Amino acid sequence: MASVKVLNMSGSEVGTIDLKDEIFAVEVNEHVMHQAVVQYLANKRQGTKSTKTRSEVRGGGRKPWRQKGTGRARQGSIRAPQWTGGGVVFAPKPRDFSFKLNKKVKRLALKSALTTKVNENKFVVVEELKLDEIKTKNMKNILNNIKAEKALIVLEDDNRNAVLSARNIPDVKTAAVNTINVYDILKYDSFVVTKSAVEKIQEVYA
Repeated sequence: MASVKVLNMSGSEVGTIDLKDEIFAVEVNEHVMHQAVVQYLANKRQGTKSTKTRSEVRGGGRKPWRQKGTGRARQGSIRAPQWTGGGVVFAPKPRDFSFKLNKKVKRLALKSALTTKVNENKFVVVEELKLDEIKTKNMKNILNNIKAEKALIVLEDDNRNAVLSARNIPDVKTAAVNTINVYDILKYDSFVVTKSAVEKIQEVYA
């Protein structure tokens, strides 16, 4: 069972916390992590792009010139793809890019991502993140103290001051335990999590 330091908001060590091996010490599976990232990005796509084919472009009803005798190449419509203003060949149409992953695959991908952060010493546990007021400067100071710049901050529920204090900091994102995903875990360098959030992760994903 891995043990990780617990820091306070000043960056000082105040204890340790044990992490469950079935979540934070699994065999890292890069393939399922890749699948989870591809699915996350695909599911975010709106799929609303649309371009007209030659049958949908207005005009071009008649043949521009006769078939033979002009010395020019034969043409059937001024809305053919080779004409300026013509239709698009294999035009993109609205579609749904989303696809599903099995629950076991998604869970394994999440555990692999969390294990990666622990192995890289990028898993930072903070005793608590309680701010008396909504102030970006205070959150930046805390992140500087714990040496976490590009960070995903995972919080317990109803920590409004921390969420609002972090939202204007570039390369910092906050998330609740039930909204963390493989893409965000891998995207941000540091995984900053409160002690109570760690306990909740171990309850939910065990």
